[in-house]
Amino acid sequence: MEEEITETNNEETEEIKSEANTLVDDANLAAKRLEDANKDKKDLLDREEQMIAKKALGGNTEAGQSIVKEESDKEYAMKAIAGNFNDK
Repeated sequence: MEEEITETNNEETEEIKSEANTLVDDANLAAKRLEDANKDKKDLLDREEQMIAKKALGGNTEAGQSIVKEESDKEYAMKAIAGNFNDK
């Protein structure tokens, strides 16, 4: 009878240890994933910081931007006389 109780206690103890090990393993795995995600995030932030710095130090350029030319009064009058109101 005592042997049965001891065996049952041993089985329960082993089961508890197994569950505890599983929880610890799960926690370690989650911690590892967080560390990896944090490293990736740091790398992305470093790249973003470098891009912002290059943009700030690079100045502005008009490349790829359309330049809007304002029409003078004389040019407007010439178009009006010629009847070219739709031209830009």
